Amino acid sequence: MDLIWEPEEGHGFSDGLIAHIPDINPVVDDCISFFDDFRKRQETPDLPCFLYSESLGGAIALYISLRQKGVWDGLILNGAMCGISAKFKPQWPLEHLLFVVAKAIPTWRVIPTRGSIPEVSFKEPWKRKLAMASPRRTVARPRAATAYELIRICNELQGRFEEVEIPLLIVHGSGDVICDVECVQELHRRASSKDKTIKIYPELWHQMIGEKEEDVDLVYGDMLTWLKSRAESAAERKG
Repeated sequence: MDLIWEPEEGHGFSDGLIAHIPDINPVVDDCISFFDDFRKRQETPDLPCFLYSESLGGAIALYISLRQKGVWDGLILNGAMCGISAKFKPQWPLEHLLFVVAKAIPTWRVIPTRGSIPEVSFKEPWKRKLAMASPRRTVARPRAATAYELIRICNELQGRFEEVEIPLLIVHGSGDVICDVECVQELHRRASSKDKTIKIYPELWHQMIGEKEEDVDLVYGDMLTWLKSRAESAAERKG
């Protein structure tokens, strides 16, 4: 089956500015529409369904699971953005002035961060070099409205952790300086999910795929083991 999907807003292939997401809701809407349409086209639409996400995708997947309770059989959060690390946020007082700047000049690339994302995400030098060679990677500063929206997303999700009921696996590197490890620990503590697991990997960075191969195998092996067991359980319930 051929399935064509226009990439979501903000990644430069759809209309609009590259690396600009002033509102996360259209992105969440796009993902839900795509997944719903995909399932309708399957011969067995009742197969177990899981969400897998990384970084900002983690926030998007959480929004999807909150909107579509009972639809998904599990969620894997890999380096999820539930909170932006203080090591990466703009220094005071810029963070507290974002609302004003975002309203006045939303597309202004005014917000300095503490390092580029690939440089502090990929530990292995050759993988970092490959990531930085991507023609779609932007080296410019974040736009004001985008930076404000990311902080707003984190604040909103942190206030809704108790609403998370989906079977949940959280994997995160203790050396992640972009997405705050303490926030995913708080999510694990407060989530209402009866089935919830968290694995914090010592010294690993934001992008798990950017680690040494033995560490990549460890992390993704843990995810695959979790996924297989939950898929089997879900299949038995639906069978």
